[in-house]
Amino acid sequence: MIPITTYKQRIFGLDVVRAIAILLILCSHSTILLFPESQSTVIKMVQFFGTIGVDIFFVLSGFLIGTILIKHILKQQTSVKQFTQFWMRRWFRTLPNYYLVLLINIGLLIAFNTETPKQLFKYFFFLQNFSQQQPDFFTESWSLSIEEFAYLLGPILLMILALLFKRLTKWSFLLMTLLVIIGFTLNRFIFDLSVTEQTLEFSWSKNLRKVVVYRIDSIYYGFLGAFSSVYYTKFWRRYKWLSFMLGAIIFVITHLYIYINHLEPNIYSAFFNIWYLALVSISILLTFPVLSNWRSNHVLTNPITKISLWSYSIYLVNYSIVLLTIQKFINISILNSLEKVLVLLLFWSVTFCLSFVLFTYFEYPIIKFRDSTRFKRWFRF
Repeated sequence: MIPITTYKQRIFGLDVVRAIAILLILCSHSTILLFPESQSTVIKMVQFFGTIGVDIFFVLSGFLIGTILIKHILKQQTSVKQFTQFWMRRWFRTLPNYYLVLLINIGLLIAFNTETPKQLFKYFFFLQNFSQQQPDFFTESWSLSIEEFAYLLGPILLMILALLFKRLTKWSFLLMTLLVIIGFTLNRFIFDLSVTEQTLEFSWSKNLRKVVVYRIDSIYYGFLGAFSSVYYTKFWRRYKWLSFMLGAIIFVITHLYIYINHLEPNIYSAFFNIWYLALVSISILLTFPVLSNWRSNHVLTNPITKISLWSYSIYLVNYSIVLLTIQKFINISILNSLEKVLVLLLFWSVTFCLSFVLFTYFEYPIIKFRDSTRFKRWFRF
């Protein structure tokens, strides 16, 4: 297995995807920092960038993890032991950073004498937003819960299919993927039917968009991309620009429809509850034939790759640790424009500095261990 930090083995287009996603999230959080109460259409639009950024991460994650699972099927490495090894590699990639930042957030709660959220223990098992709204603590962790359960679900379904059909094929993978997408889409449909009237407490984002049982399918659209790129490579490459344009058209038309009709997510609408998230995932996925085949030795490769490598650390530290700490000590509402620019520079600078430290001295050493022969020897089971 090639380490993810081996530059020559990286796909530049996918590094661009990661960089765009995390920069969209940082831009969104910047407006939350500087203009938390603004009702400006432009500010609201920039804040919406964060939603798109997370969805990009979901589809990209599904594309990469789906490709790994397909390689397991091609090599017939589909036993419980081999899928457990897959989980161990994923957990060594995602859990150390998560638990470290979770503990730092708990430390900040204590330091700032802030009330501890109820059922804090759920954060240690990714249950804080499994079927209900997440507490207002370590809020960015909602997407990580969705990803962790997505990593669990796919191999479990594949093992069940292996028991039923004795041998896994590409059609087993496709069946598993479609079952997940259809199942979670139906769950959102049931959610929409259960909603009878709008309440002041309802938030489309908190009650549906950020809840595990309604969102795992967003990652499995990436699995469809993995299926197409591996098993239908010629088609994937031949029609890549047509696919890219179709994705852009779907994305633009979807959001024009929202804008023209003044649709609000918090109004109980079948469009948002059932279709919107799927359309965004599909439009993002359709750009992947171009992006996944984009190799480059351009001078921009290095900074873009750096941002891509740090993206997980950036995502974890930028909001709960950096942004909320700045808001704790600085009253943004009384600042003039120049002072707000300086605060913005502080937010971005501290975020990137902390992310560099976290990646260099914690995340990267763990990745190196995960890719070492010692890890393989210790976790052969």
